[in-house]
Amino acid sequence: METDELAYVAMRAREVHDFWHTLFGLPTNLMGESALKVIEFEQMYLPMCLMSVIGGSAGFNEKQRKLFFQNYFPWAVRAGMQCTDLMCVYYEQHYHEDLDYVRRKWGIIPAPAPPKQA
Repeated sequence: METDELAYVAMRAREVHDFWHTLFGLPTNLMGESALKVIEFEQMYLPMCLMSVIGGSAGFNEKQRKLFFQNYFPWAVRAGMQCTDLMCVYYEQHYHEDLDYVRRKWGIIPAPAPPKQA
């Protein structure tokens, strides 16, 4: 890393990744990881996030790809743009707070529920 500050931000992004799964209600499967990468792109504008979405969605079958691009992708764009700058949150000060409360406080829209299986 070019500077200590940049190294810290990169490390912090890795540290808070799992918090974001919980905050946005995303599973840790390929669909959830891909949706979270869209949010990360909207938050940090890192091209590698979009590259991860392209690579991840290449592993989807046709049904998963349709679900992702019709439901999760547009939601993730909105969710990432609408919420507070999540890289500036000191999460450790909020462990005691209710999840729904911090979602409202930070403008977080939880992920859409997966469609019911027919």
